[in-house]
Amino acid sequence: MEYTAEIKVQDMNCELCQQTIQIEVAKLLGVKSVRAVLVEKVARVRFRSDMTSAMVITDAIDGLGYEVKLINTIAEASVKTCQENEPSSLYMRSESPRGHTSEERKLLDTESRLGQLPYSQSLMTCERVKLKVRGMTCDSCVKSIESTISKMPGVENISVSLKTGQAVINYYPDKVDTLTLIETIDSMGFEAKLPEKDRQHMKNTRGDSSEHEHLLRSDIFDEGPPLENSAVSIEMERLLTKGNSKKCSLSVTGMTCASCVSSIEKQLLKQKGIFSAIVALMASRADVVYDPDEMTPEKIKEVIDDMGFEAEVHEDDPGDGEEKLDLIITGMTCASCVAAIEGLVKDIPGVISAAVALPTSQGHFRFRAGEVGARKIIETIEDAGFGCELSMDKNQVAVALQHKKSIRKWRNTFFFSLIFGVPVICIMLYFMISKNHVMICPGLSLENLLLFICATMVQFVSGRPFYIQAYKSLKHKVANMDVLIMLATTIAYTYSVIAVAVAMIMKKDESPMVFFDTPPMLLVFISLGRWLEHIAKAKTSDALSKLMTLQATEAILVTIGKEKQILTEREINIELVQRGDILKVVPGAKMPVDGKVIDGVSSADEALITGESMPVVKKPGSIVIGGSINQTGTLLMEATHVGTDTTLSQIVKLVQDAQTSKAPIQQFADKISGVFVPGIVCLSTITLVTWIAIGFSDITKIPTYEKAEEHDFNETEIILQFAFRVAISVMAIACPCALGLATPTAVMVGTGVGAQNGILIKGGEPLEMAHKLETVIFDKTGTITNGVPVVTKVHTFQQSQLTVDEFVAIAGSAEASSEHPIGIAIVKHAKEVLMTDSLGKCSEFQAEPGYGLQCVITNISEMLANKHNANLAKVEVITDGENEDDKHVSDKNYINAQSHKTTYKVLIGNREWMKRNNLVVTNEIDGVMSYHENMGQTAILVAVDGVIAGMMSVADSVKAEAAQTVHTLKGMGMDIILLTGDNRRTAENIAKQVGITQVFAEVLPQNKVEKVKEIQATGKRVAMVGDGVNDSPALVQADVGIAIGTGTDVAVEAGDIVLIKNDLMDVAGAIDLSKHTVRRIYINFFFACIFNGLGIPIAAGALSTLGVFLQPWMASAAMATSSVTVVASSLMLKLYKKPHFSPLPEETIPAVV
Repeated sequence: MEYTAEIKVQDMNCELCQQTIQIEVAKLLGVKSVRAVLVEKVARVRFRSDMTSAMVITDAIDGLGYEVKLINTIAEASVKTCQENEPSSLYMRSESPRGHTSEERKLLDTESRLGQLPYSQSLMTCERVKLKVRGMTCDSCVKSIESTISKMPGVENISVSLKTGQAVINYYPDKVDTLTLIETIDSMGFEAKLPEKDRQHMKNTRGDSSEHEHLLRSDIFDEGPPLENSAVSIEMERLLTKGNSKKCSLSVTGMTCASCVSSIEKQLLKQKGIFSAIVALMASRADVVYDPDEMTPEKIKEVIDDMGFEAEVHEDDPGDGEEKLDLIITGMTCASCVAAIEGLVKDIPGVISAAVALPTSQGHFRFRAGEVGARKIIETIEDAGFGCELSMDKNQVAVALQHKKSIRKWRNTFFFSLIFGVPVICIMLYFMISKNHVMICPGLSLENLLLFICATMVQFVSGRPFYIQAYKSLKHKVANMDVLIMLATTIAYTYSVIAVAVAMIMKKDESPMVFFDTPPMLLVFISLGRWLEHIAKAKTSDALSKLMTLQATEAILVTIGKEKQILTEREINIELVQRGDILKVVPGAKMPVDGKVIDGVSSADEALITGESMPVVKKPGSIVIGGSINQTGTLLMEATHVGTDTTLSQIVKLVQDAQTSKAPIQQFADKISGVFVPGIVCLSTITLVTWIAIGFSDITKIPTYEKAEEHDFNETEIILQFAFRVAISVMAIACPCALGLATPTAVMVGTGVGAQNGILIKGGEPLEMAHKLETVIFDKTGTITNGVPVVTKVHTFQQSQLTVDEFVAIAGSAEASSEHPIGIAIVKHAKEVLMTDSLGKCSEFQAEPGYGLQCVITNISEMLANKHNANLAKVEVITDGENEDDKHVSDKNYINAQSHKTTYKVLIGNREWMKRNNLVVTNEIDGVMSYHENMGQTAILVAVDGVIAGMMSVADSVKAEAAQTVHTLKGMGMDIILLTGDNRRTAENIAKQVGITQVFAEVLPQNKVEKVKEIQATGKRVAMVGDGVNDSPALVQADVGIAIGTGTDVAVEAGDIVLIKNDLMDVAGAIDLSKHTVRRIYINFFFACIFNGLGIPIAAGALSTLGVFLQPWMASAAMATSSVTVVASSLMLKLYKKPHFSPLPEETIPAVV
């Protein structure tokens, strides 16, 4: 039976909303017709009650993001009673979709599903889940998600709304679970999670195992343990925590080595509510994912501070579409002012929260960027009579200040230690040379007294920061480099004090041998090493600093009239620019944000962002990148991406994330560093005990025995003095810093150099993996080709009296009214070849989809005004009767026949279109068309005044550098594959042009992943190069996903490497950079291992029988040198230049296999 449902749609405000509702509801099974009335804000839907229900339709509109209310449901025929098998008639009227009882809603939903499903499925219970989806930017994203999810087993249907960022999925829990749906969407490059209310509801029902089994049903758990202890519970926990997780970034200072990193990560992961923690030594940054119900960024900061480091909350993920605004507000006098400001701002639509502090004169606001901008909030506060300005963004300069602060700290520590270290050297040399040991009192010499004073000052003043760090580290049961340093200096100092005190008590004639020289010398070299190390560290982030300084600080906001004349203009802070603002950019100024030129002509220097050395012409319609420099003319531009959405901000974010991430090779170093300090303490202890045992068994084996005997030292003193010396030397020379710095310094410099060369590498893993690649798979459209159809050849026939320029002008004018991509290509070609922006007049235009068009063209004389300058060399032009291989036409073909004809009746289309208009396609014409079609091109016939005048071939042209790239990669030992969904003939033709011999054509998007897996199964490391939404799953699956920067946002998000310049040669450049970076990492590891592997045995006295052993100060100097050497080695990567690959040889390109 058929019914009509009247549904009130509150948010239907425009024709787009009206069309969206009509299109989406019409897709529902059982819906007969849909009519959305914009004026009444009502949707009237006629449907079959045996296939769907009013509730299902209402929920479908609700899933599109609109606020809905079911008004009533009217039967189209006589209404049967409930006794006559029409149970749904009991619920024909309702005030709202929530007006039914749970039993009634369940009955209605069951009815609709039973009508839609086969009998085998109708017995299952269909569930609905709403997911928040982040990362969607266009309709292509929506279609991609809907296409992929709808094909999953157990998914009944899916509706995705770009406007609300929401996906509504009906699914069968017996076949698929919510977690799988979320992970599938995540694997496509988006981020999906449960809304807070659904997550909370699931938490509230966790005690009911039946609820869980209903949500995540699996046969393997039917006989298993209770749910709380099962794998299902673990999966549920992952699902729940994902739905409510947040991420914050903190800047962390005070880290000196990989042991510090390891201790912070371990301590954070012990805290309740923290899911993951990644700490980067070189970036001085920690990325923490946490549960906001259990943990806050402030608590995370406290945990790190309590360990002896200094942390600042650098970035807190505010949520979907939310932004933060910090303001300094002047003019407030009392609490009433605070309340007034907070009330006014909260009343602005889109403002989430407002907090104003009177003592600090600061205001903190959160708002939805899509609904309101920062400028509106400031204007509201100023209109209320208060002063207002942006609070200085401390985070922007935080990294630079951290480096400066650390450099200053270690410089001061070095000079203070040096003030007492130099006298220690002088005292030692004087008494060693003069041998005049002056005794002040029994057991205490003048030498030891002076050394004691110097050592005490250094030990407790310069060493104070080390003591604090070591104490806090040991308090949390971890050991870092500071523990080693303080153990070495404290043992040396304590041993010396005790030795002198015992000698004084026993009133000995000689003062004992002591280590008062060790603390000053050790801390001098350590502080010097750290000073130089921090200077070098600061240089490793130069590339990132340069990128950040490209951002403009101010913009000129203008209002314009109908003729684009400027009415008003004013300078505003860059933070206040909003999407849609019209901005003026004068010559020499930086483009403030990403946008589109609406008036003016100029050129822009984009070298620092894209690596493009030549200035890029900008004219109305051109896209400009924020941070590039306007060179010659004044431009008016419309802001399209502002704040964190600009290209420059995204590049900076990618580089920051890359420098924070860890390469797999670093995990090995981290494991070693985690046990390095305890291991060295044990080794030092073993060294001490061993030499004491050797000395007491045979004192002649102590290397210093003969020299010490000359000074009348007793045997015990000689043994202990040497044993403690080598033990302290072991602790002094051992350095996990060099090992820990080997990878992150090289990764930081490598990613920075890559960014400067237009290659964005998202972390250490792809940077390390790229050099291992054996196979590179290329997508075709938009990757190997330009992705835009262009005219490749013009062929005129002898039967036409038109010249080539007339022919091109007529075809371009006729296609001007067409929206077909081929038509757009012909229009663009005509304008470029004839060097004009004007077109002829087109009238009586009619298009027949699938065939072609017809029209009447007049007034082409303006297009032919520049005919003598016509750039016909842009495309191959052939007239009938000439050799097909000729590239150009003689001048006679361009001479206008001075025809006085001004009106042309035009037909453009395929063979069938010509035949339908009674035109004969001769064998010669058909042969020419077939020739181009066999090359994968589209052949279009153009008839003028009843005569087929010529043909235009249109194709997606191959990128200029594609063949060179393939040749270069083959020279590097790579297997090259073309993977495309296009037809085989076109794919093989494109492959032949660029030299690819392996082709997989007509591959559906979902099957591209299978092809990648198939190749990986052979044991090969695979890179996938692509640009489209349909490439994103394959980009994720590949060992290294390389995305073209001009491609879709989804592909760029899914890729591990992003090529900003859209230059395929950068694929080879990325692999080459990877090889150089990994080689540098191995060199760094070699240096680190040399210093530790050889230094520790020598310090332990392994070569003492040869007279080779180290004083503690020598060991500390070697330790400091190791860290500086590793960082300096990484800085050598800054000299990297992209290689100039050999040109493509002129030889026959291999045939397609």
